[in-house]
Amino acid sequence: MRIRILFILFFWFPFLAYSQEISLNKLLADSSMEHAAVSFSILESDSGRTVFEYNAGKSLIPASVMKLLTSSAALEMLGPDYTFKTLLGYTGTFNKRSGRLKGDIVIKGGGDPVLGSNNFKEHYEGFIDTWISEIKKLGIRKIEGKVITDDSYYNYLPVPAKWLWEDAGNYYGAGAYGLSVFDNTYEIHFKTSSDSTNLIITGIFPEECRFEFTNWLVAAGTADKGYVFAAPYSTNGWLAGTIPANLDDFVLKASIADPPMIMAKIVDQKLRDAGIIISGNPTTTRLQQSYIDVNIQPVKEVYSPPLKDIIEVLNHESVNLYAEHLVKELGKVFRLKGSTESGVEVVYEFLKKAGIKTEGMFIEDGSGLSPLDAVNARELTRLLYFIKRQGKYFSVFYASLPDAGKEGTLKNYFKDLLFESRLVAKSGSMTRVRSYAGYIKTISGKDLIFCIIVNNYSGPAQKIVAGIEEILKETILNN
Repeated sequence: MRIRILFILFFWFPFLAYSQEISLNKLLADSSMEHAAVSFSILESDSGRTVFEYNAGKSLIPASVMKLLTSSAALEMLGPDYTFKTLLGYTGTFNKRSGRLKGDIVIKGGGDPVLGSNNFKEHYEGFIDTWISEIKKLGIRKIEGKVITDDSYYNYLPVPAKWLWEDAGNYYGAGAYGLSVFDNTYEIHFKTSSDSTNLIITGIFPEECRFEFTNWLVAAGTADKGYVFAAPYSTNGWLAGTIPANLDDFVLKASIADPPMIMAKIVDQKLRDAGIIISGNPTTTRLQQSYIDVNIQPVKEVYSPPLKDIIEVLNHESVNLYAEHLVKELGKVFRLKGSTESGVEVVYEFLKKAGIKTEGMFIEDGSGLSPLDAVNARELTRLLYFIKRQGKYFSVFYASLPDAGKEGTLKNYFKDLLFESRLVAKSGSMTRVRSYAGYIKTISGKDLIFCIIVNNYSGPAQKIVAGIEEILKETILNN
């Protein structure tokens, strides 16, 4: 019997690898892959044994698969129930009889990445109105001061230095601030016609985000190729590219250039609308540095949802902002510096303690938006193996990955019934980059871990994704 088992293993395992190799070679032979690079790795999730590799040690741009490093480090080091706090308070002296506050209303940020987010609408429903009500309940009727937001929790470099200029002004390139709000995103609404230059801005929401734009945007075709160019903390910028023609309401999403200031303006206006007199103009601690250490009398605290819920949305919907916040939070907690650089140091340390070889890994941010990020498939699968075998919160991490063909960024991919309930993965995409990493259950009942990264292909991305799907089908069928 022992001889028979060895015979089966000797002839069967090469066939499995050969089956996957055929599908991979088919993809590699396509003309769109002539100048492309691929890194591919499959492990058994129980033993860590390598099932199949191709250029597994080659460092390539991962795009949003980079979020697996960030989310796993944050989950393991901060814990699933970790929360962020935003504080509303006031400074100075308050005379309850006269209703006069000789001081300021202060909103102190605590790094909450999802404050006011539509992804957590029920959690934050009406939180600013609640603040206004709490201030009125105190009896404050006149403020001899101003509304100021304290955004000093993180550094004042919200956008990682290695991001593309094209990305920074758009919603997916929103920076991470000590006080972020509304996903640091605002909407510009257009009415377009067949006249490419006849663009009418019908609204900006929130209205406080309105500022001066130079418009080079035109209406043409049906695709959204519009871009907003604006630096953090700027008060002007420009629009460029094309947006669809003949639409009554087209929405271009942009990143808020100064979320702390927007928050100060919104709270200031709501207080005035509530009949409260304010003598000063809204501002931020970035503009008034001497304010940072002022004693604050608490009025209301707002806590974020637990980290496990934030990471679920982060990985399901691939939200760059949340990943950048988590990197900064790791730096703040473990290096006492709320910066991208300090957070990246913590991620590297986490990987090394997990037994991951970081040589050839280049981490420039938390989200993978930087084209200078680079990792390899072998170490990514080894990280996923570590999380499953030694991680404290594997079930939470696993639940954060979307199901094939059903959820998040995988909703429109891997829709073949073969993938149903058999594949969960984080996807990554940017120009000439497609990547996937996650967990697979095969027809025979084996649990596998995989990562495939493709860089610098030409032609349509759909062809590359179809090729990847075929490779993973073979993995499910023949392992």
